[in-house]
This record gives sequence, C-alpha cells and structure tokens, in this order.
Amino acid sequence: MELSRRSFLTAMGLGTAATLAGCATTSPSGSSAADPDGPVEGDITFLCALFEGATGKETLEGNLIKKFNEKYPDVNVTVDYTDYGSLNEKITTGLASGLMADVVTLGVGWIPPFAFKNAIAPLPESLATRYTYEERVLEPSRFDGTLYALPMVLDTRIVAYRKDFFEEAGITDTPKNWDELREISKQLTVKDGTKVTRVGFDPFSIDLRQCWETFLFGNSGELFSADGREVLFDSPEGVASLQLFLDMMADGSADFALKTEAGQPTSLQQGTSAIMMTNNSLYVQLQQQSPELVDKIGTFVLGNTNPAMLQGGTMVSQSATSKHPAAARAFVEYMGSPDAVLVASEQRGSVPAISDLKDSDYVKGNPMVAFALENLGKARSEGGTPAWMEIREKIKPTLETAIVGQQSAQAAIDQLADIANDAISRL
Repeated sequence: MELSRRSFLTAMGLGTAATLAGCATTSPSGSSAADPDGPVEGDITFLCALFEGATGKETLEGNLIKKFNEKYPDVNVTVDYTDYGSLNEKITTGLASGLMADVVTLGVGWIPPFAFKNAIAPLPESLATRYTYEERVLEPSRFDGTLYALPMVLDTRIVAYRKDFFEEAGITDTPKNWDELREISKQLTVKDGTKVTRVGFDPFSIDLRQCWETFLFGNSGELFSADGREVLFDSPEGVASLQLFLDMMADGSADFALKTEAGQPTSLQQGTSAIMMTNNSLYVQLQQQSPELVDKIGTFVLGNTNPAMLQGGTMVSQSATSKHPAAARAFVEYMGSPDAVLVASEQRGSVPAISDLKDSDYVKGNPMVAFALENLGKARSEGGTPAWMEIREKIKPTLETAIVGQQSAQAAIDQLADIANDAISRL
C-alpha cells in the first residue's frame, strides 16, 4: 500500500503535530552546509508565497528577476508559487525529502522554528543596517541574536471605524482603552427589535489568533519568555484579552455570526459594524469594492494599558542546504532591497519593510499603509519560540471554543497553555 504524506512524515519522525522534529540539516561537524563564498552562479529555486496570480507572476519574473539577472546573468531562478496555507507543508516536505528550495519566504514568527533546526542559513549582520529596516521589523528576522531573514512586506492588524456612524452618534473621539471601547460599542450597536443589525465592534473578521494577540499585547501581555521556552500568555492579561470578546458579545455589541470572510466586503463596508479589527490592505479593498466609503473610514491603534498593533508579514531566507549558496544569498539580498520591497508591497497593498519608502508615491497614496508605517513603534510580532509552527495552528480553534460557549476563557487559555507547554517540552 502506498504511504500517505502523513504516514511518511510520521515514519521519518516529522509528524504533523511537530512539523520540524528530526529535520536538522547540519554537516557532521555541526556547521551549516551553506557557504556563501564562491561565484554567484547556478540554478536556484524560490519557494514564494507572494506575487499571486498572473499579475504577480509577471511582476516577479518579468520585472524583479529580470533585473536581478542583469546583475547576475549566470543565475537561473525557478519559482515555485504557493500560498500561506500550503507554505509550511511545502517546506516540511522539502526538508523530509532533502529537496528544500534554495530561497524561501517565511512568515513572521517562523524564523525560530526553522533556524532552530538549521533549515535556514544565518545572514551577515551587516545586511540588517544596509537599508532602513526598523528594529521592530528586524526582531522577528533573528533567532538567538543572529539574523536569518530579511523582511520584505508587512501586514499589520489595525482598528478601522466608520466616521459617519461616529458622527451620527455624536462620538467625537476613538476609544483609548477597553472600557471606552465597550461603552462606545454599545452606543454604536443597532437593533431591529431583538435582532442586532449592526454591532459596535467586530473583532471576528480577522484571524482570531491574530486578533487575540493584538489585545494581549495591548494589555501588556506576552506570548512567551525571551528564550521561547516558557509560556507567558496564560496570565491574567491573556485571559482578560479573550474574556473581553465574550463580555462584548454578552453586551450585544459584538456578534460572532456577523463576521465576514477574507476578500468579501467587510462588515464595515456592509454597515453591519461600526468598528472592526482589520488589515492595512483594507484600503485597496475599499478602492475596488466600495470607493464611496474611502473617505468615511478612519483608523487607530487600540490598547488597554499599552497601545499595540500586530505586525505580520513576509520575510525571505536562504536554505542551509543550497548547492549554490552564493547565488541564493545574492537573491535573498536582492529581494530584501528597496526596489523589490516596494514592488512587492504595491502588488499586495502591503506595508513596505523599509522606512525610507514612506516617501514613495505608493505609501503617500495609501493612507492605511502610511498609518502603519507611522505606528511601527507600537508594532508587536507573534511567535518567539522554536515550537511556534505547532502551537500557531492550535490557537484559533482553541480560542473559538470559548467564543462559541463550549468553555470559559480561563479554560480555553489553560488548554492552549497545556498544548504549548507540551510542544515546547519536545524541542
């Protein structure tokens, strides 16, 4: 009988619950197999979770790689396009088969797991200061103080609101803490009899993991200790961050049933919410779907004890097992350059990871991107432990058990902490 991929990974010690276990790629001496010295030449592969669709392909291959080859004509780059839903699986499969791509895109929080198992190669620290990457952006690019990736694009989680709904309700300022959020949300909630037709606040139309993390950081909470070996989110701050959503549902000012799906008109656009957690790409979505609302949507950073904005995004790293490490290193450096970063941001409506690009026409023409860049000092990143790839997949379904009333916020956080502690214990 043919083995399934799951069976193969389990047999190899790479079960889906611990995606990187047993994947070390060090040489017998313990040093990385990648050596960036030598001629910049050879065939390399690029596993890419950016540049979607035909337009994205033309942007990457017809523009960026073409310019790269003008400087490095002896490098042939083959692109393996994927999405974030499949990216971890593709990397894991590549590690198990020994055929990992030479250059890979990784999400924020992904560097510690892959660096811990020596799947990606360290980069010279000098690259961190080559351009104006802000330290908040570089933090998730490092593991144990070593640089392993260059940031490309950011996707921040911010709060957006309907200015017209605020004006109709006589509300002149955005909430500064959770108490104000709850009070304003009650004022903005609209009912038709007993049925809620517009919630004051929609925290559910973005990924629940990312939403909860934003509130955790805004409540001065932490996910893990600095070394990634201790769970810290099972604190009063972590429980309160989930309890807030339950309390607002009890108020009638939030409703899990009114959440909208990614790519569809948001609850703000539909008028079924007055405030919502969202992504900075909302501005592009408004231009495409609801241009009449562009001037009616405002943004702010929310916190309770500490204003916080979650910073996600995409970074680029070099495989530790590339047969052409000089070519792979050159391509990583190029994809982290202002020219590539700006083009990638424009293609996705994302925030460029280089602060000097705030003066570009693209940033000046996108107020939500400009807002995110202006507030990067308040940005926080998820992850922080080598066990993150296992833990991250369990956060959303575990938190949802509290949202749908199956258990309390405290019980859900305790359950999640048990899952995280078990994953960390197996490192």
